[in-house]
Amino acid sequence: MTNATDTATVDPITLDIIENALKNARYEMDGVVVRISLSPVIREQHDEFPMICNERGQMIVGQFGSYIPSVVEKFGGDVNEGDIFVWNDPYASKGSISHNNDWCVMLPIFHEKVLVGFSSIFGHMVDVGGTVPGSMPANARTIWEEGLRVPPVKIYSKGELNQGVLDIMLNNSRTPDMNRADLMALIAGCRTAGTRVKELCDRFGRETYMTACDMLLARTREAMRVVIRKYIPEEPVSFTDYVDDDGLGNGPFKMTLTISRRGDVAVFDWTGTDAQAEGPINFHIHEGLCKLFFGVYMIMSFDPSVLFNEGFYDLFEIVLPEGSLLNPRFPAALSNRLNTHTRFFDCQAGALGKFVPQLSMAAGYGTSPHFIFSGTDKDNKYFQLMELLFGGVPGRPKGDGFDGHAWWPLFSATPIEYIENYYPVLIERYQPIQDSGGPGLHRGGAGIEKVYRLLEKGQVSIHDDREVVPPWGINGGLHGGTSSKWVIKNGETEPSRIPSKIDNLKVNPGDRVVFKTAGSGGWGDPLERAAEIVARDVRYGLVSREQAEKSYGVILTADNEADLAATAKLREAAKKERGEPPAFDFGYTPPERQAAE
Repeated sequence: MTNATDTATVDPITLDIIENALKNARYEMDGVVVRISLSPVIREQHDEFPMICNERGQMIVGQFGSYIPSVVEKFGGDVNEGDIFVWNDPYASKGSISHNNDWCVMLPIFHEKVLVGFSSIFGHMVDVGGTVPGSMPANARTIWEEGLRVPPVKIYSKGELNQGVLDIMLNNSRTPDMNRADLMALIAGCRTAGTRVKELCDRFGRETYMTACDMLLARTREAMRVVIRKYIPEEPVSFTDYVDDDGLGNGPFKMTLTISRRGDVAVFDWTGTDAQAEGPINFHIHEGLCKLFFGVYMIMSFDPSVLFNEGFYDLFEIVLPEGSLLNPRFPAALSNRLNTHTRFFDCQAGALGKFVPQLSMAAGYGTSPHFIFSGTDKDNKYFQLMELLFGGVPGRPKGDGFDGHAWWPLFSATPIEYIENYYPVLIERYQPIQDSGGPGLHRGGAGIEKVYRLLEKGQVSIHDDREVVPPWGINGGLHGGTSSKWVIKNGETEPSRIPSKIDNLKVNPGDRVVFKTAGSGGWGDPLERAAEIVARDVRYGLVSREQAEKSYGVILTADNEADLAATAKLREAAKKERGEPPAFDFGYTPPERQAAE
């Protein structure tokens, strides 16, 4: 197909209006979804990802992309007005979504019977069946254990609901009411985008709209070409980080990324990454999504003004060795793939940090911590709380990392009032963890401690990482704190430590679960951080007096104010003893180095 930009152009003002109208429509999709959904994961935490695409299935605005063409191809062009597609099988959809909990909806958009684009959203369902509540078993060895798998099917065909498909999907969930509401919310969000795109075609003309979409792709491509030329080295640069374990006692698992440039093309090569895990931390990533993740990181790091879309895809080359942690063979388990997914970004930060350290960032909390509490209450009603927790976002060139923040910018914490009103749980403590943010000129974000007092008998599942391998610091910054999990039985005072990945932990009324997430690495020399800011962090409880002196070289008065004269003297001595700060502080000895030694 010939792009519209080959024959026509759109004036800059119209292009700007269409661009911002599409951005607004994308955020309106979010608004519609969170108002209709019922589950705390989507309604409160916003674990849903919308996009608007052109007629070829390329994302123009959104957060994820690349999967539309493969779904259209599966149906051999049988795509009609009023059709709505749904699926959740990562393998059948070529990795467009990465575990069974994500239900994806796609709607073709027609204007006067002409296909002008697609809208799509996927969102995390609280439960899709499988061996454990929440459908993310920590000990799964195959995807068969992780719940219902639905290949791309039409849930609406020319406007008519396929009740059979809906019934099958809901019949295999422990939370059918929530799933139904959340699915219909995703569909409503897609329909909203369809309405807005049709309005743009009515307002400016269909050809103008479609040409504008192609111009937005071309503009992003040119901007990315400049970024690649400036920030990607021709000579290969490699970096390795680790996932703690796979939930079955295996690990740590190595992830190695090599970045290089060939002309205008950036090459991202995962050769050297460990073979697929026995447990469910494998990440079956679509090559296009892999490009998207690299692209969004580069845009956010080097030029945030660039519109995030798929225009740059041909400028990226991806190598994903088959049978590896990032390209597992069917039927590898996938449910806890976010432990690997987020390390993806740490590896990219580390590799780019070797070439442009002044613009890179440290490592973060490196996963997506989950807390799931399920059971039957005193009224014999089933309950299932699922919450995503957050940790330290890394120190960066611009400033300190965020404390207890999500990797995904639009995610938010579940309000404590919501949890306590709808579930038999009391939240006794929710606070940053002192000294968990890596010391640096710009401090790493702190992890969080959340204490759940459980009011009913039930079972708990926990998924987390960065318990063994700390988040590293960069440019002289130091590593951040690791995660830990504890249970305090009713009537006892001493906590017992539990693994970072565990299912079906039996709990009783009055038991408490203490969930501590990892912090993040610091950026830059901590001995250069303003003493007054260190003193402020001590007063806020983010840094201890001991760490202020040991890592920052700051002497405090009795009322936690900086003693500037004593601090200057201590720092001068500390710099002489230390010498030049290291480029990276890992806080551990990598396994390869241990073996060599």
